[in-house]
Amino acid sequence: MAMFAVALVASLLFSVSSAFPWGGQLDPHFYDHSCPQAQQIVASIVGKAHYREPRMAASLLRLHFHDCFVKGCDASILLDSSASVTSEKRSIPNKDSARGFEVVDEIKAALEAACPRTVSCADVLALAARDSTVVTGGPGWIVPLGRRDSLGASIQGSNNDIPAPNNTLPTIITKFKLQGLDIVDLVALLGSHTIGNARCTSFRQRLYNQTGNGLPDFTLDPAAAAILRPGCPRSGGDQNLFFLDHVTPFKFDNQYYKNLLLRQGLLSYDEVLLTGSPATAGLVKLYASNQAIFFQHFARSMVKMGNVSPLTGGKGEIRSNCRRVNRN
Repeated sequence: MAMFAVALVASLLFSVSSAFPWGGQLDPHFYDHSCPQAQQIVASIVGKAHYREPRMAASLLRLHFHDCFVKGCDASILLDSSASVTSEKRSIPNKDSARGFEVVDEIKAALEAACPRTVSCADVLALAARDSTVVTGGPGWIVPLGRRDSLGASIQGSNNDIPAPNNTLPTIITKFKLQGLDIVDLVALLGSHTIGNARCTSFRQRLYNQTGNGLPDFTLDPAAAAILRPGCPRSGGDQNLFFLDHVTPFKFDNQYYKNLLLRQGLLSYDEVLLTGSPATAGLVKLYASNQAIFFQHFARSMVKMGNVSPLTGGKGEIRSNCRRVNRN
């Protein structure tokens, strides 16, 4: 399984070209001499984790998103609470839902054994997100590397800056724009919901009281709503899990967009891509009809998101344990 994951990553990587403008001081070859086996180590462990639990790929991909949207891609999401840190794991978007930390620990331990204090936890998240996409059948891309790890976290930033399931489209667009990401990035990156799960509490209002008038969301297919209600009642069952893409839940493909066209997007901020504006609706229709273009745009947008405010040079540190800063 490990060799399969490595081979699959290699076979799907995009060539380095002008299609990927490396941001800041990040460089795909950053570890070529200091830790040449780094990418193979990450891919191998991600492959094993996916084999043990197919849901894990989506969880690792989500960690990278939730990291980059708070203070940039600096592994702040991985820090546990301490005397000097209030962990982002306690925030509303992460509490009871962010997971995969043990897999990151496993990757980091293997990297520390091979190349002590060399590969950052932020780069681990970026590589694991790519490898999780590949191992589920999605596109590969070359990951610019050289991020360093933060010395702190921001629970306020986590609560405020990560898009919420019931945000309006203008709010989601604003939150992406604050990260330097445009509408194409928004629609392409939400395509990651082609894998993974969501909790009942994340979409219950769509089933019963979307606008405060006691009525379900009219943009949700009534037949789909009827299927969801038994597992997501008006009260209770908050943590019950549902596939974001009920058709091919473990395969990274363009089915997510096809579901939106059928009004079967699970979360409000999924379906609003179709109903919220002609621009986003046009992209939904494009990706639903052309998986290759979706894959191309997703890969480009992942590189772009991974370049959001990285710590480089002498900033931050290389944590030896992703859960705490080195001085603790």
